[in-house]
Parts: sequence; structure tokens; C-alpha cells
Amino acid sequence: MSVPTIDLSNPSAASLAALDAACRDHGFFLIEGHGLDAVIERTWDATERFFASKPQQKHQLMRKEGQPTGYYDRELTKRVRDRKEVFDLLSPALPPEFSTNVWPDWMPDVQETITEYFDVMGAAAEKTLQLVLTALNLPPDIAAQHHGSSLGSLMRLNHYTLDDPTPASDRESLAPLGDLALGPHTDPGVITLLLQDQTGGLQTESAEHGWIDVPPRPGTIVVNLGDSLQVWSNDQYKAAVHRVTPMRETDRYSIPFFLNPTFDAVIEPIPELCDGNPQYHPFTWREFGIGRANDNYADLGAEDIQISKYRVA
Repeated sequence: MSVPTIDLSNPSAASLAALDAACRDHGFFLIEGHGLDAVIERTWDATERFFASKPQQKHQLMRKEGQPTGYYDRELTKRVRDRKEVFDLLSPALPPEFSTNVWPDWMPDVQETITEYFDVMGAAAEKTLQLVLTALNLPPDIAAQHHGSSLGSLMRLNHYTLDDPTPASDRESLAPLGDLALGPHTDPGVITLLLQDQTGGLQTESAEHGWIDVPPRPGTIVVNLGDSLQVWSNDQYKAAVHRVTPMRETDRYSIPFFLNPTFDAVIEPIPELCDGNPQYHPFTWREFGIGRANDNYADLGAEDIQISKYRVA
């Protein structure tokens, strides 16, 4: 089972069939024909310059209680520490009273670059989502009722390092460093659009073939399905279980855009895909999304909240 490439500007029937097969097996595909190369290039430049900043500069933007976005170098996946540093951002279009974004004042161009990227990637994510719902053979009017929220979505800059990203002086009280750069997990939202550099290391779990590579391909954007879409599809499509193997020779950069449901959305199987047998009880994105976010930042003594919690017995 491969990871197919779909032309977002002109998807063919054959490519939609390949997308459908991939979404049933592992939940990953690539898109080309997106027309975003110039914006992407500017965002890559900002990402690399940010992580090349001095540690004391980045630590000015450190995430903390009451400040859930910003820089972090000790994130957890399933209670072990990732081998990466991150910079998280909510939609720049959020009203100030709802935004927790912080910006590097030593890089005054970054806010403009991220704002542009957030806008175009939100539109691309919605277009990609409708492509996925088309592959599920949903009627257009029903598909249009299922969408994400750009205002409720977020993006992240990732820097996977060769060594422990957390300073030695801060490690004593932290969870152990994982064997992987990023442990196996699913994304909680609808779909994720990811830029990855040419380093490699991203893998997804195929139901048929086990762990397979999601190889870098210039000019493409990686797409993976999230938990909310698996619930919408009533298990026809699979939330992508993915991981990143450790960096051995060079650092790796990636930029995910997480398309999430609206904050007050109720997540439940789409009736047209249920045949009268929904596999999940309804739940709110507010409960699920906050639960997953909290588990990333502190060891709460239990595994991350999963959609299995809502599965019909």
C-alpha cells in the first residue's frame, strides 16, 4: 500500500479511487496542484530562522500555564518526551481577547508571513476535506455541512533535533526522552496538512503492511486524516497513526496545519455513512480537543484521551 498523490486542482477518478483506498488503510495521501509554492517558501524561511535563534530568545516565548501557545522544547506524546522543539500558533484572525499568540520581536516579518500562510492553508485544507468527503460518496449538500473552522485551527513549526532539545539543566524533573523523535499517535481534528523537508523519517501504520514511509516529494503537501474524520466516516476511513523516527545525520523541519472542528461542534458519525449502526456516541470537540491538548504539555498520569472512549459497546 502506497501513499498516493492527488492533483488538488484537477483530481481524476483514478486518483480519487487511490485516495479512498489509502484512507481506508492508513489515512495518508499527498496533494499537488495547490498553487502555494511562493507562500510555502516564505514560511520555510521563517521557520528555519526562528529555530536558529538564540535559546534565550526562544525561551522568552516559552509556553506556560495560561499561555498554551508559543515555544516549547519538552512536549509529550503518550507520556514520553519528544525529540523536537516546537512553536505553536492559533489563527492570527482571532480577536485579541481570545488569542494567546506570542511573536518573536527580533523577527518582525514573521507575523505577516504566518498570517498569510494561515489564510491560504485554511482554504486549501477545506478544499482537501471536501475532496475526501467526495471520495466517501457523500451527496454534495451533506458534505458541505461538514467542515472545519479556520478560527479554531492551529499551526505548528517543528524542529526535530539530533540531540535532546531540552537543556541539560532542565531535564531532571521531566518525563524520559522517547526512543522515537515523535511517538505513534493520531491527530484529534479533521485533517492535517503538513509540509515536510527532504530529510524523511515520517511513517504511518498501514493495516495491511505495518509501518510504511511517507516519503518527501518536492512540491507536495502531506495530508493525514484525524480522529474527528474517522468518527464522521463511522470507521470507514482511518485516522492516521503516525510517528517520526529519530534523526541520525541531520535535523528535520516540518510545518503542520491542523484543521479542527468549530469549538462548539458535536462530533458524531454522519447518518448517511452509518446504515443505522453508528460506531460512536456523540461528543463535543470542546471536551475532546482540550483533553488532547492538556495531555501534550504535562504527564497527567494516564494515556491521552482517544476516540475509543466514545465507541459504542
